[in-house]
Order: sequence, then structure tokens, then C-alpha cells
Amino acid sequence: MEPIVLASGSLRRQEYFRVLDLPFSIIPPQIEESFVSGLSPVEQSEKLARDKINAVIDMLNGKLPLWIVGADTLISIDGDVLGKPKDREDARQMLLRFNDRTHEVITSVALYNGRTKTVCSKTVKTIVTFAAVTKDDLEWYLDTGEWQGAAGAYKIQGLAACFISEIKGSFSNAVGLPIHEFYVMLKENGYPYGVLEKQ
Repeated sequence: MEPIVLASGSLRRQEYFRVLDLPFSIIPPQIEESFVSGLSPVEQSEKLARDKINAVIDMLNGKLPLWIVGADTLISIDGDVLGKPKDREDARQMLLRFNDRTHEVITSVALYNGRTKTVCSKTVKTIVTFAAVTKDDLEWYLDTGEWQGAAGAYKIQGLAACFISEIKGSFSNAVGLPIHEFYVMLKENGYPYGVLEKQ
């Protein structure tokens, strides 16, 4: 198969690439993941996913691979967009907002096709409901440090699963890479994977 550059430092996305048995290398993009006023949560996520690809393209100085993948995950609640927490207190405030409530996990995946010199993207939403969490539970979770570097200050595939009462939609999307949609993108762009690889 043709190698893919993953424009992400996310260990979760790297693990999914290994599960999919995709050949890849990692180039973490050097961008500030800030939100632009006036953009919807979906637009924010798509912009950041594409920005990551563009940042890697700039870093490679014209020596471009055939494929680059960028992705971004964020949380939407009450019309607000939440990214990664700055510190423990920021994480605490995010988790308190989720307590006994429902929010959206939004992930956008962007794919650069070196043959066509184009970038396409797909965005997926997953609805996540937190149960009522006690103060002691919250402090225990914060003590684990699992919230660090995680959108919304939690990892759905980790200890935070103890607090989640319901998930509607793609689980892999909530982890950080909507696998079905990513697979469809690869097929649509002619990447030699699965059935295409055998032809």
C-alpha cells in the first residue's frame, strides 16, 4: 500500500492507523489550534483539519507525499466549542458542564490526494451523554491526568467511560477518527486499500 503522512500527534489516531494496517509516518503540524469567531463547530473542526494538512505541506517544502491525513476533534455544548483544556481547572470546568448532560463530539477528517492535488474532508458527529458524576469521582478522574491533551478533557475509550451513560453514533469518531467515513474517503479517492488493493 502507498504510505500516508498523518498530520497529527494523536496516539489514538496512530493506533487506529495500526489497527487498519495502513503504512504511515507522523508529522505533527505546527499550528495553533485556536477557534475563529463566527464559525460553527463543524466549520471550526473542518478548518483545523485542513489547516493541519496545509501546515505539513508548508513544512515539506514541495517534497509532497501522495497522501496526507489531518483530523481535528472538538466538543460542542450550549453553542460553545471546547478544545483541549489548558490546565486542571480548565478541565474541571469542562467536565462540570457535561455532568448529567448531553453534548456533541465532532471530528473532521481531511485527506490530501497528491495525484489530483486536492483536499477533501468529511465531518461526523457523535452524541455523548454523561451520567451524574460526584465531586469525588470528578477529582479522582482529574488526578489520573487522562484529561491532558484530550478534547473536552476526557477520553471516551479510557477511564471516562465510567461516567458515560449513552453514546449515539460512531464510537471511533468520539475517539478521534471516524473509521467508516475515513474508509469511504480512501475508496472515493482511489487509495489502494481493501477491495481496491486486490484489484
